[in-house]
Amino acid sequence: MKILETRSLSKFFDGLKALNRVNIEVDRQTLTLIIGPNGSGKSTFINTVCGFYKPDEGRVYFEGRDITGLPPNKIYEHGIVRTFQTPQPLKKMTVLENLLVANVHRGEKVLNALRYSTWLKQEEELVERAFKILEFLKIDHLWDRESYKLSGGQLKLVEVGRALMTNPKMIVMDEPVAGVAPALAHEIFERFVELKKKGITFLIVEHRLDIVMGYVDYVYVMANGQVISKGFPEEVLNDPRVVEVYLGGG
Repeated sequence: MKILETRSLSKFFDGLKALNRVNIEVDRQTLTLIIGPNGSGKSTFINTVCGFYKPDEGRVYFEGRDITGLPPNKIYEHGIVRTFQTPQPLKKMTVLENLLVANVHRGEKVLNALRYSTWLKQEEELVERAFKILEFLKIDHLWDRESYKLSGGQLKLVEVGRALMTNPKMIVMDEPVAGVAPALAHEIFERFVELKKKGITFLIVEHRLDIVMGYVDYVYVMANGQVISKGFPEEVLNDPRVVEVYLGGG
């Protein structure tokens, strides 16, 4: 069941331990949440898992393979896709074009690319796939709108659509509903639950506990670069250590 595992993962910045021997496991086809106050190490953790930082200690395993210290493009090739708190679409392109350029044909043969009929068929299949994703996300009516004209919530959905175009095994997300209206935020997480059932695993950092706790399967709580609590949502919310961190300023 386990798809991702970190063992004693540590990261130092100028002698400060931003991550201190963090052990986290993510089961396949689950929605796993990481929470904690600002500066707790959440973003450092996912950036280290996804190859944006190299760990100073510890290991990262994905589907049983050691991916520790690989660059982001190699992590991507293993099936891990990272989205960011601030969506980064190509703003002068339409919604559809943003999804199309996100796709990478892994292992595409050069000869196939030179055959016009094969290339045309591939492009038609790609467009059809993009429209199915837009329809699933309920933004297909925006397909021809330039991205800079979209709302913040719509941009978040485009970011999800771009991730889905790459056929990911796991999507790592940093605050996917930050700044999004509550109704749309719930819709976004409802889509995540549906995608989970289709085989995609989610690892999410999010502050809006009032929204996300009803959708996640398992929760890790971080503080001062360490995991201080873990468990099912209700267990974590009732953990005195978590209450102290959030209400006591620890």
